[in-house]
Amino acid sequence: MFYSEGIRAVSVDAIAEKAGITKKTIYYHFKSKDDVVAAYLTSRDQPNLALYKKWFDAAEGDLADKVEAVFSNLAQSARHPKWNGCGFLRTAAELANMPGHPAMKVGAEHKKKFEAWLGDEFEERELQASRELARHIVLLMDGAFSTVLVHRDPDYITSAGRAAHAMVATAT
Repeated sequence: MFYSEGIRAVSVDAIAEKAGITKKTIYYHFKSKDDVVAAYLTSRDQPNLALYKKWFDAAEGDLADKVEAVFSNLAQSARHPKWNGCGFLRTAAELANMPGHPAMKVGAEHKKKFEAWLGDEFEERELQASRELARHIVLLMDGAFSTVLVHRDPDYITSAGRAAHAMVATAT
Protein backbone atom coordinates (compact mmCIF):
# COMPACT_ATOMS: atom_id res chain seq x y z
CA MET A 1 0.00 0.00 0.00
CA PHE A 2 2.83 2.39 0.82
CA TYR A 3 4.46 1.64 -2.53
CA SER A 4 1.34 2.04 -4.62
CA GLU A 5 -0.41 4.86 -2.76
CA GLY A 6 2.30 6.70 -0.85
CA ILE A 7 3.33 6.90 2.78
CA ARG A 8 1.13 9.80 3.81
CA ALA A 9 -1.91 8.59 1.89
CA VAL A 10 -2.06 5.27 3.77
CA SER A 11 -3.52 5.38 7.26
CA VAL A 12 -3.00 2.87 10.04
CA ASP A 13 -6.73 2.14 9.80
CA ALA A 14 -6.28 1.22 6.12
CA ILE A 15 -3.31 -1.00 6.95
CA ALA A 16 -5.27 -2.80 9.66
CA GLU A 17 -8.24 -3.30 7.36
CA LYS A 18 -6.08 -4.64 4.53
CA ALA A 19 -4.24 -6.97 6.92
CA GLY A 20 -7.47 -8.15 8.53
CA ILE A 21 -6.30 -7.15 12.00
CA THR A 22 -7.10 -4.41 14.47
CA LYS A 23 -5.28 -1.15 14.84
CA LYS A 24 -4.49 -2.20 18.38
CA THR A 25 -2.64 -5.25 17.02
CA ILE A 26 -0.51 -3.02 14.82
CA TYR A 27 0.37 -0.83 17.77
CA TYR A 28 1.19 -3.92 19.82
CA HIS A 29 3.98 -4.67 17.34
CA PHE A 30 4.96 -1.12 16.33
CA LYS A 31 5.26 2.04 18.40
CA SER A 32 4.01 4.26 15.59
CA LYS A 33 3.16 4.47 11.91
CA ASP A 34 6.72 5.71 11.41
CA ASP A 35 7.98 2.35 12.63
CA VAL A 36 5.58 0.55 10.28
CA VAL A 37 6.98 2.56 7.36
CA ALA A 38 10.55 1.75 8.43
CA ALA A 39 9.64 -1.95 8.65
CA TYR A 40 8.14 -1.81 5.15
CA LEU A 41 11.40 -0.45 3.75
CA THR A 42 13.49 -2.87 5.78
CA SER A 43 11.49 -5.73 4.27
CA ARG A 44 12.43 -4.46 0.78
CA ASP A 45 16.14 -3.95 1.47
CA GLN A 46 17.58 -7.44 1.07
CA PRO A 47 15.21 -8.62 -1.68
CA ASN A 48 16.09 -5.59 -3.80
CA LEU A 49 19.82 -5.99 -3.25
CA ALA A 50 19.59 -9.72 -3.96
CA LEU A 51 17.74 -9.03 -7.20
CA TYR A 52 20.42 -6.57 -8.38
CA LYS A 53 23.13 -9.11 -7.54
CA LYS A 54 21.21 -11.84 -9.38
CA TRP A 55 20.93 -9.70 -12.51
CA PHE A 56 24.60 -8.76 -12.26
CA ASP A 57 25.79 -12.35 -11.76
CA ALA A 58 23.55 -13.77 -14.50
CA ALA A 59 24.70 -11.28 -17.12
CA GLU A 60 27.14 -12.47 -19.71
CA GLY A 61 30.09 -10.39 -20.80
CA ASP A 62 32.55 -8.20 -19.02
CA LEU A 63 32.08 -6.00 -15.97
CA ALA A 64 30.60 -3.13 -17.98
CA ASP A 65 28.04 -5.53 -19.49
CA LYS A 66 27.12 -6.79 -16.02
CA VAL A 67 26.53 -3.27 -14.73
CA GLU A 68 24.46 -2.39 -17.77
CA ALA A 69 22.41 -5.58 -17.25
CA VAL A 70 21.23 -4.26 -13.88
CA PHE A 71 19.88 -1.17 -15.65
CA SER A 72 18.39 -3.23 -18.49
CA ASN A 73 16.51 -5.42 -16.03
CA LEU A 74 15.32 -2.35 -14.13
CA ALA A 75 14.04 -0.86 -17.39
CA GLN A 76 12.15 -4.08 -18.06
CA SER A 77 10.63 -3.94 -14.55
CA ALA A 78 9.66 -0.31 -15.12
CA ARG A 79 7.51 -1.39 -18.04
CA HIS A 80 5.15 -3.23 -15.69
CA PRO A 81 1.94 -1.22 -15.12
CA LYS A 82 2.24 -1.46 -11.33
CA TRP A 83 5.82 -0.17 -11.26
CA ASN A 84 6.06 3.06 -9.27
CA GLY A 85 9.80 3.60 -9.11
CA CYS A 86 12.17 3.09 -6.24
CA GLY A 87 10.24 2.76 -2.98
CA PHE A 88 13.22 4.11 -1.07
CA LEU A 89 13.38 7.28 -3.17
CA ARG A 90 9.61 7.74 -3.14
CA THR A 91 9.66 7.51 0.65
CA ALA A 92 12.57 9.96 0.85
CA ALA A 93 10.66 12.42 -1.31
CA GLU A 94 7.61 12.21 0.93
CA LEU A 95 9.64 12.53 4.11
CA ALA A 96 12.30 14.98 2.89
CA ASN A 97 11.45 17.47 5.64
CA MET A 98 11.90 14.75 8.29
CA PRO A 99 15.57 13.67 8.05
CA GLY A 100 15.42 11.89 11.43
CA HIS A 101 12.48 9.69 10.41
CA PRO A 102 13.29 5.98 10.88
CA ALA A 103 12.35 5.25 7.25
CA MET A 104 14.82 7.89 6.02
CA LYS A 105 17.57 6.07 7.89
CA VAL A 106 16.55 2.71 6.40
CA GLY A 107 16.51 4.22 2.90
CA ALA A 108 19.92 5.82 3.33
CA GLU A 109 21.36 2.53 4.59
CA HIS A 110 19.88 0.68 1.60
CA LYS A 111 21.43 3.10 -0.88
CA LYS A 112 24.79 2.88 0.91
CA LYS A 113 24.65 -0.95 0.83
CA PHE A 114 24.10 -0.93 -2.92
CA GLU A 115 26.94 1.53 -3.41
CA ALA A 116 29.25 -0.52 -1.16
CA TRP A 117 28.39 -3.76 -2.96
CA LEU A 118 29.11 -2.19 -6.34
CA GLY A 119 32.33 -0.67 -5.00
CA ASP A 120 33.38 -4.12 -3.75
CA GLU A 121 32.73 -5.60 -7.21
CA PHE A 122 34.89 -2.88 -8.76
CA GLU A 123 37.65 -3.28 -6.17
CA GLU A 124 37.76 -7.05 -6.72
CA ARG A 125 38.54 -6.30 -10.35
CA GLU A 126 41.12 -3.70 -9.30
CA LEU A 127 39.46 -0.72 -10.94
CA GLN A 128 41.00 2.59 -10.02
CA ALA A 129 38.75 4.94 -8.08
CA SER A 130 36.32 2.03 -7.59
CA ARG A 131 34.39 3.72 -4.77
CA GLU A 132 33.97 6.93 -6.75
CA LEU A 133 32.83 4.94 -9.80
CA ALA A 134 30.28 3.09 -7.66
CA ARG A 135 28.95 6.43 -6.44
CA HIS A 136 28.63 7.66 -10.03
CA ILE A 137 26.68 4.55 -10.99
CA VAL A 138 24.34 5.09 -8.01
CA LEU A 139 23.79 8.68 -9.14
CA LEU A 140 22.94 7.46 -12.64
CA MET A 141 20.53 4.88 -11.27
CA ASP A 142 18.75 7.22 -8.90
CA GLY A 143 18.59 9.90 -11.57
CA ALA A 144 17.08 7.38 -13.97
CA PHE A 145 14.51 6.31 -11.36
CA SER A 146 13.48 9.92 -10.85
CA THR A 147 13.35 10.77 -14.54
CA VAL A 148 11.20 7.74 -15.33
CA LEU A 149 8.69 8.87 -12.72
CA VAL A 150 8.49 12.26 -14.40
CA HIS A 151 8.29 11.06 -18.01
CA ARG A 152 6.92 7.52 -17.55
CA ASP A 153 9.46 6.31 -20.10
CA PRO A 154 11.69 3.37 -19.04
CA ASP A 155 14.06 4.15 -21.91
CA TYR A 156 15.69 6.66 -19.56
CA ILE A 157 16.88 3.73 -17.45
CA THR A 158 18.21 2.05 -20.59
CA SER A 159 20.10 5.25 -21.48
CA ALA A 160 21.52 5.48 -17.98
CA GLY A 161 22.64 1.86 -18.35
CA ARG A 162 24.53 2.70 -21.53
CA ALA A 163 26.20 5.60 -19.72
CA ALA A 164 27.11 3.29 -16.83
CA HIS A 165 28.51 0.79 -19.33
CA ALA A 166 30.71 3.49 -20.88
CA MET A 167 31.95 4.66 -17.48
CA VAL A 168 32.86 1.15 -16.36
CA ALA A 169 34.43 0.27 -19.72
CA THR A 170 36.60 3.38 -19.49
CA ALA A 171 37.65 2.47 -15.96
CA THR A 172 38.65 -1.04 -17.03
